[in-house]
Amino acid sequence: RTARKKMVSTTTVVALVFAIVGGGGGLPLHGARALQMTASTPSGGHAAPTVAVVGASGRLGRKVVDKLAAAGATVRCLQRGVAVPSIDDRPNVKYVRGDVGDVASLTKLLDGCAACVAAHGATRRTKLRDLVPYFLLPSAESRRSPETSDPTHAKQVNYEGVANLIAAARAAKCSRIVRVTGKGEQPFSLFSILINGLGSMAKAWNYEGECLLRAARDVDYTIVRPGVMMPASAPVEDVPDRFALADDGGALPVKAISYDDVADLLTAVCLEDAPNTRRATLTAMTTVEPDAPTSWTPLLAGVRPDRRAFPPTLLARHKLAVRLGMPAIVCLVAGLLVGAAKLLAYGGLALSSTIGTRLCYAGSWCWEDIFAVNEM
Repeated sequence: RTARKKMVSTTTVVALVFAIVGGGGGLPLHGARALQMTASTPSGGHAAPTVAVVGASGRLGRKVVDKLAAAGATVRCLQRGVAVPSIDDRPNVKYVRGDVGDVASLTKLLDGCAACVAAHGATRRTKLRDLVPYFLLPSAESRRSPETSDPTHAKQVNYEGVANLIAAARAAKCSRIVRVTGKGEQPFSLFSILINGLGSMAKAWNYEGECLLRAARDVDYTIVRPGVMMPASAPVEDVPDRFALADDGGALPVKAISYDDVADLLTAVCLEDAPNTRRATLTAMTTVEPDAPTSWTPLLAGVRPDRRAFPPTLLARHKLAVRLGMPAIVCLVAGLLVGAAKLLAYGGLALSSTIGTRLCYAGSWCWEDIFAVNEM
């Protein structure tokens, strides 16, 4: 394929953050073996299985449905009360009405399926009322936590939704869940703070959902943590279609990766069904290494199931990072804006003793506290 042009504009990066896209920074984990390969379409001589797809109407989910169907698999898509692409004319693509909050509909979806691709994710933005102390809200109904009262909240979608999928998989005898998340083991990274702060703790609840999968001993999982996902048409600069894959949730430099490339990986995991990819956490990024091999199949053949002990929960640290980090970010941004306004208004006069300088100092102090906590 034609090489793409690298997205470098600050506007695009901010847009990606506001879109709550996975792929934030992760801890440098030791002992994880990084394997470098080039993308290719998975192949196999066995009959394609029946695979369920949750999140089939999303940007990634649509790609997964297309690739599974093109490979000959029977695809069963969870359909909510929203419009979906008009692809129902394909005989091997079926739709089951339901929601991740409804175990009964998920059980119906997974009935007869060998695997389920869980490509769903919360899109709820943090609202102003989320920041108001509950005792100041006018009614008992408004005082209910959005984590429990709002079905679109990240806890309900990324955590309770995964719990419901596990329960449905047990009931339907579906042996495997392939879950797409993001790197969420570094709560104090800038990306984690922004995504959690602006997206109702989406990254934090994604990680807690991963923990549910690891704790379910009777349902196998493959967790895929891709880089910053974007359309294949997005401008990137001379980046070959090569991948880096680290098992055991290993750390790799965060890179952009297309929805098509991630869908190729998910399709390969489902169709090839290699035993070594069961109960495995895979970090998937693009790479510019010139000696990278050329197929997903040997890439997956080299990974191993999880071996290290993942933290059983990081929710408290994610919430602490947001409480400390978001005020610091707001102060720093406000200081920069006030400083820029002063420069424009007064022709570049010094900003000493101004409110902008004070806000910058306040942001710096908060940021130092964040790093001090992170080092504990």
